[in-house]
Amino acid sequence: MKLRRLAVGIALATLAPAAAHAQEVVLKVAHFLPPVSPAHTKFIAPWCDKIAAESQGKLKCQIYPAMQLGGTPPQLLSQVRDGVADIVWTLPGYTPGRFPLSEVFELPFATTTPEATSRALWDFIHKNAMKEFAGMKPIATWVPGPYVFHFRDKQVKTLDDLKGMKVRAPSRLGNKMLSSLGATPVGMPVPQMAESLSKGVIEGAMIPWEVVPSTKTHELTKFNMEVAGDRAMLTSTMIFVMNQKKYDSLPAELKKVIDDNSGRDVSAWVSTQFREADAAGRKLTVERGNTVYSLAPEEVSKWEAATKPVTEEWIKEVSSKGVDGKKLYDEAVSLSQSYAK
Repeated sequence: MKLRRLAVGIALATLAPAAAHAQEVVLKVAHFLPPVSPAHTKFIAPWCDKIAAESQGKLKCQIYPAMQLGGTPPQLLSQVRDGVADIVWTLPGYTPGRFPLSEVFELPFATTTPEATSRALWDFIHKNAMKEFAGMKPIATWVPGPYVFHFRDKQVKTLDDLKGMKVRAPSRLGNKMLSSLGATPVGMPVPQMAESLSKGVIEGAMIPWEVVPSTKTHELTKFNMEVAGDRAMLTSTMIFVMNQKKYDSLPAELKKVIDDNSGRDVSAWVSTQFREADAAGRKLTVERGNTVYSLAPEEVSKWEAATKPVTEEWIKEVSSKGVDGKKLYDEAVSLSQSYAK
């Protein structure tokens, strides 16, 4: 009898570490920027540390920056849907046509502060656009700081100055906006932008300040133009999403950890991290001696008028698919304004 009890005890002791190990879940988290980027250091890594702590080590992240799982930035969406990655940070604008409703927040002069707009984006998606996230569980949806014009060799002060210039934009609507201003839009993900600037393939680029240090944009440009005002001339939507099947496979206690670190307030928190990184990117550019300036208020009004057809065209496009485009646009603008109060 004693020998039998001893054998059972040894067996249980052998199985215990395996059972504990089985409870650990390692999440593959992928994104497209280097590990020194603010997105990695201020948002993704801290988020991973938080879920590890709250799960008592049962949830862990293996982060793959700079497309280390292979592929290109536009393929991140497929990677998370197919389970190549469990969680990704990406821009819907990299896959034109896949997010036709939620891209309303990328229309010119449609949004307010990043934190307010990020809360608005979360609400809007969950009410109107969850079909765009089939196979994925949104963890956070946000916008970064407003996009800034960064020019290689020419200071742009008017629409006439911008005419014909090759400028990088982040999205389909960003390209349309540049066209409406008379520029020649060149769409490309951020990782391609630096080389294109250095070789003169493009004469300028639209990116938020936070991207500047990791792409060395301040070293590749001389003139950096902000568009002042209470609404952003252009921003981009960003998403942090999880493979739905992976989430569904988690035990209830671990699902709760993910849920507790998802949502409207988490989205606003992420946008705050980007805003802080914006200040650092701007400071670095000023310290280098670049000409950092704002577009004159009277000129901003002209640019806003020139971009109105982009919004009108979007409303017509969406309405042709059987939804009320004007209503969706008004709702998005109203949500962003209400959270900004």
